[in-house]
Amino acid sequence: MKKNIFYFIIKIIFIICFQIVFQVNTCHSKSLLLGAKTHSPSKFILLNGVAATPEAFQEIVSVFGNTSGRKTAVGVGFIISYLAVLPEEAATQLRKYLDLSAKFDLPIIVQLDGEQWWQNRPDLWNWWDKNKPGYNPENKKNVEWTDWTSDSAVKIGWRNWGRQLRVGPMPNLMSPLYRKACHIEMKKLVSIVMNWWQLLPKDKKYLLVGIKVGWESAIGVNNWYYPNGNDLLGQPEKNDPKYGLKVDSLPGRGVKAIGYAAVSTLGLSASGKLTEKELTEVVRLHLKDLSKACADLGVPRERLFTHCGGWSHLETLHSAALNSYSCPGWSFYKYAYDPQKETTTMKALKQSNAPYWGAVEWLYDEKAKEGNTEKAWASALKKTLAITKIKYLCIYNWGGIKNNHSAIEAIRSISGNS
Repeated sequence: MKKNIFYFIIKIIFIICFQIVFQVNTCHSKSLLLGAKTHSPSKFILLNGVAATPEAFQEIVSVFGNTSGRKTAVGVGFIISYLAVLPEEAATQLRKYLDLSAKFDLPIIVQLDGEQWWQNRPDLWNWWDKNKPGYNPENKKNVEWTDWTSDSAVKIGWRNWGRQLRVGPMPNLMSPLYRKACHIEMKKLVSIVMNWWQLLPKDKKYLLVGIKVGWESAIGVNNWYYPNGNDLLGQPEKNDPKYGLKVDSLPGRGVKAIGYAAVSTLGLSASGKLTEKELTEVVRLHLKDLSKACADLGVPRERLFTHCGGWSHLETLHSAALNSYSCPGWSFYKYAYDPQKETTTMKALKQSNAPYWGAVEWLYDEKAKEGNTEKAWASALKKTLAITKIKYLCIYNWGGIKNNHSAIEAIRSISGNS
């Protein structure tokens, strides 16, 4: 009798264990099926210029929804100009964006800029005003020149981002002190990003679309120099020339050519005519160096992008985006409606062996013949995202399209297709 009871108990235990295993396996099978459906996004539409506040991130989620289960996800792009502010300010701003990305499940691209804005480092560029911080005559070596000697060092520059602006002097991209400053600040910021990324759960790693270095990197475009520009520094801005650039007129682009400091520092030349080829080599090495600095800190190639300039048909600058540490990236405005028509960029892209590339600064021109319609916006987005190996496009800027119904609906339709 006792023996029968013993076997009965064993049988009950066996049945219970079998049911538990069956339920676990069933749940596991279901989770695998769900996992197959809730894949990580493979492409991204990012919106640059979203503020680092919960309200701003919530707005993006409210307008476009979350990223769950989407092949093309909407996210955020932002810029940390690490030589424009105090280091602790840059780090604080970066951490805000990283925390918000994780909280709101919004993918991000981290743009690190030490090229366009460097006003917080007069110790690198103030070579002329002994009454202001950072003064050192040796700083002539850290800014650009209009000839082969430091006697032609510039004090001022101009750019046109919607309107002509006065800016500080163009940095000598090959100056050892300038490069050291970039490396020091980038190391702090990249380390913050990588520590954050490593702590993300495996199914949230996609939140870091990547780190981007450069910002339409070039010489004499986003920071150009008018003839006798130094004489204008103490005069009212209204007296500045207004004729701007002729981008096809290389290497000076219709103003006073600069780049002599970088070319001579690099040892490419110290006399004669400045050439387009020399300027391209400077930018190539500049982006390669920034990319290597990130790679040495553990940023994988598939999550590292450059941003190279390129404005004139067939100019060699487009190819400077390519290096062995990162994926290349370019801007698209005129040809945002169909980037394949930007043949010089596409030629450079074909030379890349990187796993991805990016339309890292992109905006559909509403004045194009297709007009400002949802169909036109959707067509531009689709054509861009259909190009082989593209990882993301980043729209510049959110503030300019947030009230554009056609743009919003087009983004919704593209990101909504899983």
